[in-house]
Amino acid sequence: MKTIKVALVGAGAFGIKHLDAIAQIEGVEVVSLVSRDLDATKAVAAKYAIPHVTTELDDALALPAVDAVILCTPTQMHASQAIACMKAGKHVQVEIPLCDVFADGEEVLRVQKETGKVAMCGHTRRFNPSHQWVHRKIEAGEFNIQQMDVQTYFFRRSNINALGQPRSWTDHLLWHHAAHTVDLFAYQCGSPVVKANAIQGPIHPTLGIAMDMSIQLKAANGAICTLSLSFNNDGPLGTFFRYIGDTGTYIARYDDLVDGKEQKIDVSQVDVSMNGIELQDREFFAAIREGREPNGSVAQVLPCYAVLHQLEQQLKD
Repeated sequence: MKTIKVALVGAGAFGIKHLDAIAQIEGVEVVSLVSRDLDATKAVAAKYAIPHVTTELDDALALPAVDAVILCTPTQMHASQAIACMKAGKHVQVEIPLCDVFADGEEVLRVQKETGKVAMCGHTRRFNPSHQWVHRKIEAGEFNIQQMDVQTYFFRRSNINALGQPRSWTDHLLWHHAAHTVDLFAYQCGSPVVKANAIQGPIHPTLGIAMDMSIQLKAANGAICTLSLSFNNDGPLGTFFRYIGDTGTYIARYDDLVDGKEQKIDVSQVDVSMNGIELQDREFFAAIREGREPNGSVAQVLPCYAVLHQLEQQLKD
């Protein structure tokens, strides 16, 4: 089996998660690490035995050995960097969100079709074992979603990352955190979103973003979704999914799944790992090896961003 050689771009909190995930995957080697702080990047590279370190994406793209790139960079760079990777002849996985301007996402898909490269977006909820378990039940005809009730809650009054470190860009409830649920809802229903509404709370005086948001969705098959998002929540953190269906209720809290009576459901045998990031990366590399479209391809997730664009226009009115 030929080793797939990878450049990882962005050695922050999420980049580390990918490095840890790739360490569990046979036949894949990270050969280049790209991030803006050279000394910090060298330290991470030393820990993971990565031979090439640079602060410039172009340096990594110029390496003939690099087959694929994983982008864990600020949101505003995702689309342009994904395009640069494919034009350089590299397969690309870009962390969520694909874009924060819908036209940029459309251009990523155009370049993917033009180059034929594997282009995937990190919609991890498609891969978490808890959501996979529900998806298989739906595919088997044993469960149909009537409503999804989702809460995405953080306590983030300043601009810090998941490791508590300052960062140079601003996160976004709509274009980042809502993207997970908008895509998952359509994916789980097997039906496109045909109606969407949003309202938001006050804009933060220094961050310049809404700290609270509420979104309603309706799929073509009649299923509905209510999504509440907050950066103001001083309580349990994370995203919690309640699937209300015709044959039961299931509550997913990351990789844990319980029924409506809080009885635990064993999802440990759903896939080869309980780590959603690892499963996402495995799908990316499998698609490259097999010359096929991955689950979570840019083409599959772009409709989610069309909905986010529609909601953004609504919120501006």
